Amino acid sequence: MQFADIAVNLGDGMFQGKYHGKQRHPGDLPAVLERAREAGVTRQLLTGTSLRESRIVLKYAQQYNFHSTAGCHPTSTTEIDKHAGGEDAYFGELEELISTDRGEGGSKRIISIGEVGLDYDRLKFAPRETQLKHLPRLLLLSKKFGLPLFLHDRHPEAHADLVRILKEVGFGPDWPGGVAHSFTGTIDEMKELVDMGLYIGINGCSLKTQENVDVVKAIPLDRLLLETDAPWCSVTTSHASYKHLPKDLVVVEKVKPEKFVEGKGVKGRNEPAEVVVIAHIVASIRGEPLEKVASAAFDNTMRLFYPGEVKNLKESPLW
Repeated sequence: MQFADIAVNLGDGMFQGKYHGKQRHPGDLPAVLERAREAGVTRQLLTGTSLRESRIVLKYAQQYNFHSTAGCHPTSTTEIDKHAGGEDAYFGELEELISTDRGEGGSKRIISIGEVGLDYDRLKFAPRETQLKHLPRLLLLSKKFGLPLFLHDRHPEAHADLVRILKEVGFGPDWPGGVAHSFTGTIDEMKELVDMGLYIGINGCSLKTQENVDVVKAIPLDRLLLETDAPWCSVTTSHASYKHLPKDLVVVEKVKPEKFVEGKGVKGRNEPAEVVVIAHIVASIRGEPLEKVASAAFDNTMRLFYPGEVKNLKESPLW
């Protein structure tokens, strides 16, 4: 089986052994990536959450033969107004990063616009007005560059605003699609996004409550994507989905940060290899074979993010 992890924060300091600004152990990124390869994770999409992070993950994508997103997370949108040259300069630099990579002679590692969207759960980082102000321009980068959207949709009111603005900017069949990543909304919200032609990304944060579990059951298989959001969003014993995790499944053997051992993972830090854990849980929740879920999610990933590489996949129209 092959697995694709569509959300990896490879630029996070945890992979360099840093937690809350403190060095707890040596960086072990090469070992993390090797564990992912051994687990069958052949595709990783690295998440750009700001102009700076988009630059960082692009370099990692080039170095390790992955791909990345470029955008500005809703909780980071205050940096657009604080940019030395203002909003136009910020967008100018972001567009230059994308166009240089996508243009002639570029590495063509940036394959999605994101992370962009709305988050009303963490307004202390960016007021609602700031998020709403910049969202249309961020969304329109998808159509400008012909790249699918990597969306953040957190909070019922944020969902309503996101859907409204997507429609206002003209999102439709002539756009390259997208995914609502780390989805935590309701069944009705999920169906609304699917009806718009979007995919739904599931990780540990999508599996906390019984309502989350019910949503996972209802996602059409041809709209399902899997992710870790590493190093975040691990599945824990408090999650309603935990009972669906096979008791003998150990994808990454882990120790505490202060007892770090070369070749082992770290407790409390999610890894891209653990998308296999998400696949097992989702398959159990849905009552479907692991191979069926893993294959469908991988094929969906290829259709959305790697359409030029799709070969011998059953046609699955977006609209």
